[in-house]
Amino acid sequence: MENYDAVIIGAGPAGLNAALVLGGARRRVLLLDGGPPRNVRATAAHGVFTRDGTPAVTLKTLGLDDLAPYPVTVLPLVAREARALEEGFAVRHDGGWVGARRLLFASGVRDVLPNIPGLRARWGRTVHHCPYCDGWENREAALAVLGSHQEGHHLALSVRAWSSNVVLLTDGPDELTDEQRRDLARVGVPVYTTPILRLGGSDTVQVKFRDGERVTLDAIFLNPTQQQNSTLPASLGCELNEKSRVVVNENGMTSVRGVWAAGDMTGAPQYVMSAASSGMTAAVSLNTTLIHENVRRLGAAFHKSPDGEGGQPPSGGEAS
Repeated sequence: MENYDAVIIGAGPAGLNAALVLGGARRRVLLLDGGPPRNVRATAAHGVFTRDGTPAVTLKTLGLDDLAPYPVTVLPLVAREARALEEGFAVRHDGGWVGARRLLFASGVRDVLPNIPGLRARWGRTVHHCPYCDGWENREAALAVLGSHQEGHHLALSVRAWSSNVVLLTDGPDELTDEQRRDLARVGVPVYTTPILRLGGSDTVQVKFRDGERVTLDAIFLNPTQQQNSTLPASLGCELNEKSRVVVNENGMTSVRGVWAAGDMTGAPQYVMSAASSGMTAAVSLNTTLIHENVRRLGAAFHKSPDGEGGQPPSGGEAS
């Protein structure tokens, strides 16, 4: 079984940056890239230092290219199973089993979109998740927020910063408090509670309500429900919170010794730069534990020397 210092599961911004940091630290790394990025349909990523406006697929290609000088193996395979061993872990991907001293999950989340006909086909084109990512292109456009209760209220107020022409579509009862309704009225955001029949249009979004009324918009923003992309953290016993996010400390450590998690799957702010930053933090923490583990191993080897006077550490400076 091939063995690595670390196996990273997921090759989004968090996983790519973690692989870059660990590879640069001379660790032998396996990066399992099991599929396209979550935002593959997005035409541009914003808030990305030196790469503002770059398509998500291009960012990923650039990130993979950056790994070339380092001891990082990238396989376009999905991690299917993970087991804790007496020392380290075993991971089964589509090509077989590998061993790892440490695991780092960066497998992200998947969006569970509302069951409105026509919405999925427009996801990432005229229906968006984040105004910080897609608000600039839609500044002063005719916009809607799809949502209700606290989340709809918050997102509608946020999107209002990009356009003075915003409506809130609740697709049924709005579940707003009186104070929240007053907030929306103050900034000129009408609330439509009529259920939506379907979305149409190509360059614009045609919203058809069940009562026959229609509204034409340039774009819609919403906060979809999300689920973990991978069940492996839970199968290893990693603690999840009430929103099914993997619980980590400030260094990305999970509740399971030897396992880290980074990026959207931890509930961190869902921006490219935030995910990449959390990947770096987790990688540095992971590498630090390997450094101290190597020191302990050298100490054990020294004290077990057969001459009874202490042994000599192995020669060579490889950090492995």
